[in-house]
Amino acid sequence: MDMTAVLEIVTRSDPGMVRSNNEDSVMANPLRGFAVLADGMGGYNAGEVASGIATSLLGTELEKAFIEREPSSKEPSGKSWAHVSLQKEMAHVNAAIYQKALNEPQCAGMGTTLVVGIFHDNRVTVGHIGDSRLYRMRGETFEQVTRDHSLLQEQIDAGIITLEQARHSQNKNLVTRAVGIDPEVEAEIHDHEVLPGDVYLFCSDGLNDMVEDDEIAMTLGALSANLELCAMQLVQMANDNGGRDNVSVILVKVKGEYPAARGWWARFLAWFK
Repeated sequence: MDMTAVLEIVTRSDPGMVRSNNEDSVMANPLRGFAVLADGMGGYNAGEVASGIATSLLGTELEKAFIEREPSSKEPSGKSWAHVSLQKEMAHVNAAIYQKALNEPQCAGMGTTLVVGIFHDNRVTVGHIGDSRLYRMRGETFEQVTRDHSLLQEQIDAGIITLEQARHSQNKNLVTRAVGIDPEVEAEIHDHEVLPGDVYLFCSDGLNDMVEDDEIAMTLGALSANLELCAMQLVQMANDNGGRDNVSVILVKVKGEYPAARGWWARFLAWFK
């Protein structure tokens, strides 16, 4: 299914005000309806190698998978092809980065976060590893869809610190999962219902560490009619607040419903409902 009629997608990535190179990487495939954001880590520019591998490999392999089969088609496990493909390809990316880090001394210790969204059948299948985030604006309600794989989130969950204390913590960048650091990593993958009018924001921590959630929400509410301007403004806000890290955003606006094409028998049964 061609998703360009129902999804508007804008990407933007900026090195920020402090760092000389950009270790974030973003890609979107409007035709197939998916987006990928990665925030790399590691010395000697290895972080940008890791994030670049993640976005290019996922972009290529997911497109192949969805040419082969509709993302919403069901597997024997009951999971969608989107879910199964994402799980497989995120593991593939992890192995590729891990092997390159092992084989090339200048890449030793490199890794990346990852957040991916696949839009299909009025849903989004979201996979993530690390602390890059997906948020959703629905009407006036702004909420975080993903849950960080970070020391800070674990401390919040355990009641060791409050959300307010977390905002001022020095441990913001300590992730508990990352792509390419270990031979295997567990991706967290969930499906979420999508409604026309929803706006989804994928971002690296260079945005949410610099800009409070309520300010992000106000910007989305005010500028979601112009996604390009909205993306530019979000990056500018992070930079105005210090821009201590690379900052990347992907905005996806849902303009209409996109149910999966059904077989003739399903359509026949639906006629009598």
